[in-house]
Amino acid sequence: MSAPCRNLPGMTTEVTRDGSAPERAWPVREISLKLRDYIARLNRVWIEGQVVQISRRSGSQVYLTVRDVDTDVSVAVVIAAALDRAMSPPLAEGQRVLLHVQCEFWMKGGRLVLRAGEVRPVGIGELLATLERRKQQLAAEGLFAPGLKRRLPLLPRRVGLITGVNAQAMHDVITNARTRWPGVVFEVREGPVQGAQAVSTVIGALRELDAAPEVDVIVIARGGGSLEDLLPFSDEALVRAVAAARTPVVSAIGHEQDSPILDLVADLRASTPTDAGKRVVPDWSEESRRVSEGRTRLDRTILLRLGQAQTWLEQVRSRPSLAEPGGMLPRLDAEVGQARARMFRVMDQRLVAADREVAHLRARARALSPLATLDRGYAVAVGPDGQLVHAADQLSIGDSVRVRVATGHFAADVTDVASTS
Repeated sequence: MSAPCRNLPGMTTEVTRDGSAPERAWPVREISLKLRDYIARLNRVWIEGQVVQISRRSGSQVYLTVRDVDTDVSVAVVIAAALDRAMSPPLAEGQRVLLHVQCEFWMKGGRLVLRAGEVRPVGIGELLATLERRKQQLAAEGLFAPGLKRRLPLLPRRVGLITGVNAQAMHDVITNARTRWPGVVFEVREGPVQGAQAVSTVIGALRELDAAPEVDVIVIARGGGSLEDLLPFSDEALVRAVAAARTPVVSAIGHEQDSPILDLVADLRASTPTDAGKRVVPDWSEESRRVSEGRTRLDRTILLRLGQAQTWLEQVRSRPSLAEPGGMLPRLDAEVGQARARMFRVMDQRLVAADREVAHLRARARALSPLATLDRGYAVAVGPDGQLVHAADQLSIGDSVRVRVATGHFAADVTDVASTS
């Protein structure tokens, strides 16, 4: 370590509580020395990352930019040129590596760099184990659940396509889709699909297309490549962005044997970009054939129904009632006449019976009536008070009474009253 900061002219050794008094300001070289010495004491550590930039300048050192595999955080790494030349195969951009580094602070420029004394390319086994752990974690969160998969529209208004710049995958998707449906419209977003910028570029394009209301389906396509080349499509941030998208997403990465994690979260996995072009739109010739077959079946059904209706109509028309409607009138007229005759006979019979019943009842009523007694010579007297006279003592000499006989009535004056015992 360097010697403690010496006092400069005019400086005071008084220490304030927050240590920020201008009288105690250090020269830049002093703080730089202390930082360099402090950082030099840190232990060496192993780090893992992806090489995104290599600068092989003439000299004894090679400068690397190494990015975190899941974020955009990057650091500067320096290795000896001899170490770089000794690697087989040589380091390449996009490669994942393990680095045994020591932190250094470069006073000139005030930069913090990592000096690597050992570089190990990450093997396929380590990559597969990392991807498997990530896959299990995302599966446990339910991002791959079948219930989250959305159906692709039968005929999308516009197809979003995310692919490499002028890539063969883009031509495969568009050519095969337009072969099947010539009128399909594409909204293409080109950008890097490999290396450090791939993940952020694809996520940005995905969000832009997902926000466009006219885009009904999004295809993410890339041709084949090594496991390292396809790592961006197993990136956790990209996988979560696809899971959050509202628009159905088709994954068309690599070849049939390639299976990045994107395939699991996408709404549909296409085995290749060519297959994606066939899956997002229907086949015009096939649909035309289906329409033609449907029309044929419809015409056949209509003709069959018409034939059945014609046969039924002919059968109905052949019946006597419809073949000669006038021939039924005489028979019906005779039936109506017979029915009227029966009705009149029944009515006459019922009237005669009712007349007999009335006469019988009238006779019984007369037999039971008190007036029938008058026919035998008796009379009914009504006193001046309007009451029937039952006894002589109800009247007095000179009273006027009304007497009813069988065939009428008359008035009489009482001239004598005699009671009988």
